[in-house]
Amino acid sequence: MIVVFSTASRTDLDRIWSYIASDNPRRAITFVRQIVAQSKRLADMPRRYALIQGRETTGIRRMPYGNYLVFYRLGDRGVEILRILGAAQDHEAILFPDETPDR
Repeated sequence: MIVVFSTASRTDLDRIWSYIASDNPRRAITFVRQIVAQSKRLADMPRRYALIQGRETTGIRRMPYGNYLVFYRLGDRGVEILRILGAAQDHEAILFPDETPDR
């Protein structure tokens, strides 16, 4: 099974790198490499992490990594990394923008 990073997840990685690099460029490189490596390990055990509670029908799962959550699902091509978001971000609004009521 392969792991594929969506365009949005690659943009998320760029943003994470930029945020960390503003304080510590070396750590930014290391952290992004680590989160990518951990995400690629999903190929071995893709069902290791639970489906998003209340959103089971979407097939989206989340893997915690530090203060971030890697959202992914199993697809025809393997494991698709959808987004990599900070734990404090509004995941519902980002992942399901058409279904989230205005706040």
